[in-house]
Amino acid sequence: MIDSKQNPPLLQDYTQLLNHSSSALDVKKCVNHEPGLEERELPVVDLSSLWSPNENQRASCASEICKASAEWGFFQIINHGISLELLRKMRKEQVELFKAPFEQKSNSGLLDNSYRYGNKTATCPKQLSWCEAFHVPLTKISDNSCYGEFNSLREVMQEYASAMQQLANLIAKVLVMNMGVRKGEWEDKCDASTCFMRLNRYPPCPISSEVFGLVPHTDSDFLTILHQDEHVGGLQLMKDSKWMAVKPNPDALVVNIGDLFQAWSNDVYKSVEHKVMVNREVERHSIAYFLCPSYESIIGCCDQEKSTYRKFTFGEYRSQIQQDVRAFGHKVGLPRFLVSNRDTSMRV
Repeated sequence: MIDSKQNPPLLQDYTQLLNHSSSALDVKKCVNHEPGLEERELPVVDLSSLWSPNENQRASCASEICKASAEWGFFQIINHGISLELLRKMRKEQVELFKAPFEQKSNSGLLDNSYRYGNKTATCPKQLSWCEAFHVPLTKISDNSCYGEFNSLREVMQEYASAMQQLANLIAKVLVMNMGVRKGEWEDKCDASTCFMRLNRYPPCPISSEVFGLVPHTDSDFLTILHQDEHVGGLQLMKDSKWMAVKPNPDALVVNIGDLFQAWSNDVYKSVEHKVMVNREVERHSIAYFLCPSYESIIGCCDQEKSTYRKFTFGEYRSQIQQDVRAFGHKVGLPRFLVSNRDTSMRV
């Protein structure tokens, strides 16, 4: 029997989708779980060297960031300048927020009505994410009316978002300089008004062998900084055409490259497909910071004659993603913007 008090009511939604599937075996095949997948550690970059007075140490650190971005699309950072106390406070506030009743989270206007769970556009089990989240625009974080009774969350959210914005810009500038982009062009592209924070919770899942926590995807931004659960694993990424599980590192934040940096760098930096798996017994929390440009910002390789992608704006990119999700149930992404792509329906 389904628990009517389940928070959020994911199992009910999944049951409806499962009833339209030909068999449970087909569902598991679509989800493509790999039991016992080996955990591996991502490259670890010590950011303290970026503040070193020694030019060689700064250059070496920048080289590590660019190498990991090109070879992995993912890396971990330590000594990043964000205090462990702030990370702990943010996690504590996040956990308390998700403990609220489902009706309060979904109907009370919390955090600019940014609450979501599962995937309302899912038409089959492989499109459903077993998670709940607040996807919050940075422009709303300082708005008192967004917090309701969660008064202590506002101050922590503001401090956390400010720290993440500075850190994301620092890493982005390293990547931009390596691309040979002229000075000042990054400042023209970066726009805090379109950046987001996403607070995630992955509830215990009684059908964990049949569903994703977060479906396979790439991020539609410049880069993402993830504060993942220090103890409960679940993040997996594609490496050398195979899925690998990321071993949690309590001392590190995870950085991954988004679609916009891959396009702007002409495929030098890699926006890598990744997903989140769920646990049958325990919940998992994470916080993602998404670094985005203004909607009018043009994304295009410096040498357009050799570019893999045509020029496009961030607004155009987001609009195309939304169209594809409505039409096909999933994002198509960068293949839509290939110079050589004459059939925009490919891979859908």
